[in-house]
Amino acid sequence: MEDVKIKIAGLWIFKALASLTFTIIMLMEEGVLEGIMGGEVLGMEIGPETLLVGAIEAWAPLVMIVVSLTLKYKANRWTNIIVGIVFTAFSLMSMVDALSAHGILLWVSQAVATALIVWLAWKWPKQKD
Repeated sequence: MEDVKIKIAGLWIFKALASLTFTIIMLMEEGVLEGIMGGEVLGMEIGPETLLVGAIEAWAPLVMIVVSLTLKYKANRWTNIIVGIVFTAFSLMSMVDALSAHGILLWVSQAVATALIVWLAWKWPKQKD
């Protein structure tokens, strides 16, 4: 069932790229760069905590690609279920701030990708480690 690992890793790649695309497009919106230069993004002050959360949000899907391809069945399955649920919830909550058509498109696509990860991991046929 190696193809399940590849499907899940592919969905994590999709999630990471959709998130990166959202960030790049957001930077093109009027006033965003000026706000960032003034120390604020999306109404939040940019500080070490904001940067750390952003780094984790970008880094975790990349780690999950490696995890999905390398961990054995049981640990792989449960890690993808748990992290997938967390990222699906995060994507759904973030849609509130994404009031543009492109923002909604990219956040919904991330939520669908991570929900598919959870579904694939949940339905993953039982294997011996």
